[in-house]
Amino acid sequence: MSKIISRDTVFSGRVLDVAVEMHEMPDGRMSSFEIVRHPGGAAVLPVLPDGRILLIRQFRPTIGEMIYEIPAGRLEPGESAHECAGRELIEEAGYSAAQILPLGGLWSTVGFCDEYIHLFLARDLTLVEQNLEPDEIIDLCPMTLAEALEKVEDHEILDSKTQLALLRFQMTCTENDQ
Repeated sequence: MSKIISRDTVFSGRVLDVAVEMHEMPDGRMSSFEIVRHPGGAAVLPVLPDGRILLIRQFRPTIGEMIYEIPAGRLEPGESAHECAGRELIEEAGYSAAQILPLGGLWSTVGFCDEYIHLFLARDLTLVEQNLEPDEIIDLCPMTLAEALEKVEDHEILDSKTQLALLRFQMTCTENDQ
């Protein structure tokens, strides 16, 4: 484990902070790192009443195009990952869920960022009013798990949290079928 010796925050924004940090490494050497500090997030794979899953296609300015994803967002101060997943499901997809179950999680980009994304599965959905943020453009894309996995294989679903959630869901389905 490394020990942070010093931290100089060079940018502090609404979504993340960027810091230059001096760390004492496990072997005693000193090293400097540029690190993006993020509060973490939650993402949720909704299962519709007919058994299909609901993906979204969201415009992402970072890549300049629409991308397949599962509803997701940043943890607000004092908000649990479970609460965040439920909130994002309503905001981005227009559904509330009677069941929100953990599917694991992932470090998004450990080479320079400390963002951890909690993954969830949402079942027993009820249609509610979608509540998009002013800068969000989202299309709803219901499909079967097989169709989604084919999109992963065809390089149409490139978002890592979505790929992992689909894999974890497929594993859960396989375990329950045995």
